[in-house]
Amino acid sequence: MSSSFHPTPRTLMGPGPSDVHPRVLGAMAKATIGHLDPEFIALMEDIKDLLRYSFRTENKLTLPLSAPGSAAMEASFANLVEAGDKVIVCINGVFGMRMAENVRRMNGELITVENEWGTQVDPEKVEAALKANPDAKVLAFVHAETSTGVRSDAKTLCALAQEYGCLSIVDSVTGLAGIELEVDAWNADVTYSGTQKCLSAPPGISLITFSDKAAAQVKARNTPVQSWFLDLSLLMAYWEGDGARTYHHTAPVNAMYGLHEALLMVQEEGLENSWNRHRAMHEVLVENLNSIGLEFVVDASYRLPQLNLVKIPEGVDEAAVRKRLLSEFNLEIGAGLGAFAGKVWRIGLMGYSARQENIQLCTSALKHCMR
Repeated sequence: MSSSFHPTPRTLMGPGPSDVHPRVLGAMAKATIGHLDPEFIALMEDIKDLLRYSFRTENKLTLPLSAPGSAAMEASFANLVEAGDKVIVCINGVFGMRMAENVRRMNGELITVENEWGTQVDPEKVEAALKANPDAKVLAFVHAETSTGVRSDAKTLCALAQEYGCLSIVDSVTGLAGIELEVDAWNADVTYSGTQKCLSAPPGISLITFSDKAAAQVKARNTPVQSWFLDLSLLMAYWEGDGARTYHHTAPVNAMYGLHEALLMVQEEGLENSWNRHRAMHEVLVENLNSIGLEFVVDASYRLPQLNLVKIPEGVDEAAVRKRLLSEFNLEIGAGLGAFAGKVWRIGLMGYSARQENIQLCTSALKHCMR
C-alpha cells in the first residue's frame, strides 16, 4: 500500500537543482488562489519587475514560462526561427548541442561553430562564421555551459551579432544571479534562464526576456509559431494587458509564489553582492579541494564560480564515490557529461548552496570517500 512521500533531506551540490532556500519553501506553502485572481495578477506584475532587475533589462517582454529551462530554450527558437532561416549556433558543450537540435526541428538552416569542450566560444570563429554567412538571422550561444563549467564572453558575442545584423539568443540558465549578466548593456536580444540554479527555487519554471527588436521580429513572422503553448504573442495576452487578461493556461500558482520570493531575495542581497558571494565561495572551494589533491579542469580566467569541473584522480571510481557521498553524507554532486563522462565530477555552488558549511562538508566527505 502506498503512503505519503518523505524525501531524505540532501545537500545539493550538483549541476542543479540547488538547495532551495527555506523562505522559498515557506512561500510555496501559502494558500493557493486562482490564476486570474486580482491578487495573483498583482503578483505577476511584481515578478516581471523583479525579473527585469535580475536580468538588468527594461524589456517589456520579460516573463516566466510555466515549464523548466529547456522550454525557454525552445521558446527562443520557436518564436524567432522560421523554416529556411539561417541560424549560427556555437557549440562547446551539451546545451549548445541542444540549441542546434532546436534549429533542426524548426527546419532552420543550421551553421555550427564548434569549440573544444572545456573552453570558451571563440569570438574569432564566430566572426568568421558571420562573415561567411551574411544572411544569418540568429547567433545563439551558451553564456554559462552547465556541462563544462565554462563562461563564454557574452558581451563580445552579442556585440558581434549586432555588428553583423543578427539577433542573439543567450542561454544563461546557470548564469543568472551567479555571474555578471547585463541584458540591456550587452544588447542581448533573447536571454533565458531557470529557477533551479542560482535563484535557489525548485525546478519547473523558466525565465525569458525579449528585446524590442526581437519582439518586433516575432510580430513580423510569416508563419505561425510552431508551438502553441510557447507562442509569445499568446502568452503575453495572459501576462500583459491592462484590466482583463486572456486565459492561456493555468499558471503554477504556488511555484510562482516561490519564484517571487527567490527573486525578492536576489534584490535584497543585491545583484552584484550575489555575483561576489558566488566568486568568494568558489575561491574557498578551490583552496579546500586543492588541499586534498583535487584539480580543476577549466582555466580560471573563464571558469564558472558556481559550477566546477573537478578531475577524478587516478584509480578512483567516480560513480562509487558519488554513491557513497549520497548514502553516507546525503550529499549530491554531479557526474560528467559528453566528452567529460567518467572523467570529472561537477560540483555546484549555486544560490543557497553557495555556503561555507556546504564547502566544508563537500571537502571532508570527498576526502573520506576517496580513501
